[in-house]
Amino acid sequence: MSVSIGQPVPDFSASATGDTRVNLSDLQGRQVVVYFYPKASTPGCTTEGGDFRDRKGAFDAANTMILGVSRDGLRAQENFKAKQGFNFELISDQDETVCRLFDVIKLKKLYGKEHLGIARSTFLIDAEGRLAREWRGVKVPGHAEEVLDAARELNAAS
Repeated sequence: MSVSIGQPVPDFSASATGDTRVNLSDLQGRQVVVYFYPKASTPGCTTEGGDFRDRKGAFDAANTMILGVSRDGLRAQENFKAKQGFNFELISDQDETVCRLFDVIKLKKLYGKEHLGIARSTFLIDAEGRLAREWRGVKVPGHAEEVLDAARELNAAS
């Protein structure tokens, strides 16, 4: 099962940095950006996370929370968050529950070998818990700003 635009996003619960557990149902009343990245501490993922970090104040002003998700373990996520000064939580989805809910596990090629991995994707959930927007096959440059614009628009419309 995968999420669809305009439909409620099924509740999920996942371990996150800061010794927290994220339950989507607890976040109702706020918009939520859930962005999926392939691997902590890699160049593209570091740039993407930094772009969201640098815009967190603007996301807060748009009543929007940011959550990053990868299959890395909690220790790797904690190290990544600390080293990069991320001001939002990172979800450790080692069992791929959240990844599969959003259908971001795809067959990828690296050095001619195929493997399953996370396709860089972002989802914007409205304050009522419905999927408002999705971006798949994300290219990092300019992406966080585009998501911020969508979050502002959605917040202004509600």
